[in-house]
Amino acid sequence: MRVIVTGSSGLIGSAAVRHWDALGDEVIGIDNDMRATFFGPDGSTRWNQSRLEQETNHFRTVSLDIRDRDGILDLFKNETPDLIIHCAAQPSHDKAADIPFLDFEVNANGTLNLLEATRQFAPDAVFCHMSTNKVYGDAPNELPLDELETRWEYASKDDYHGISESCRIDQTMHSLFGASKTAADVLAQEYGKYFGLKTGVFRGGCLTGASHSGVELHGFLSYLVHVAVAKKPYTIFGYKGKQVRDQIECSDVVKAFEAFSKNPRPGEVYNIGGGRENAASVLECIAMIEEIGGYKIDFKLGEDNRKGDHICYISDLRKLRRDYPDWDIRVSLQEILSQMIASEEQKLSASV
Repeated sequence: MRVIVTGSSGLIGSAAVRHWDALGDEVIGIDNDMRATFFGPDGSTRWNQSRLEQETNHFRTVSLDIRDRDGILDLFKNETPDLIIHCAAQPSHDKAADIPFLDFEVNANGTLNLLEATRQFAPDAVFCHMSTNKVYGDAPNELPLDELETRWEYASKDDYHGISESCRIDQTMHSLFGASKTAADVLAQEYGKYFGLKTGVFRGGCLTGASHSGVELHGFLSYLVHVAVAKKPYTIFGYKGKQVRDQIECSDVVKAFEAFSKNPRPGEVYNIGGGRENAASVLECIAMIEEIGGYKIDFKLGEDNRKGDHICYISDLRKLRRDYPDWDIRVSLQEILSQMIASEEQKLSASV
């Protein structure tokens, strides 16, 4: 089987590369290190690309921009895939406001190029699209909340499992990133529902793992662990640090892709995150990092929250678990943090 992975040097993309390479499949990665363009040298994923190429057996990287329509069409024509894992994106909620054209061209137009290439040259392939919970904008903030000592919590027991796929995606503040990803999300659905392609849309919560190149504007947990180990100051943006996120380790995301690829449901949408069991506030994550690694973080509370940011977001995983009962969360939040701390310590010692 031939698998094309976009954003192959990034967090989810690299996990997908390792997964299908280990199965003996031919894996072609599309990655031109746009993260360095978005976030500067600290956001570069070249280190991860080099490591992947050294540690895999059936993988190679093509330095191709997904905005390059002719390049994408030629690749799909000449090396027709059986499975596409689309993870390439401009991923920052905040950065998009500074680069609106680039953000939309990568997230929306790039996705359209990939979908159309699939329709023209690989109509029987399965297409897994990595979307985001930002397609819901700030609609999740309309749920009634209780303020507890260290977190915000849903006030109604009916909301205990979190945000479901029925949450509306329009008439909310998304951020420009959320808007461009919504365009891509709906396109992927449409290519499934209208054209019958085997597309699946996965709306991610906080996706994380030890291979994440987190920066201040993207990759909250990875960046938090980095500042803890490097003994740097940290600013929490609004909501008293009680905003809640559900964290999912990248390998658990890839397992969901695999489950979908074996039994695709064209045009279907799934929320995917850590769920209730892997949900924690910023303050709670800071406390866990201190407990697990012994690092006390020098943080301050900023008064202003990020525009359109979620106050309490937990992914309702019941639909995904219903359709794919063999899938579930395997990596706990405590395990995620332990792995990330160890990885960050290794990077720091290597740089000394």
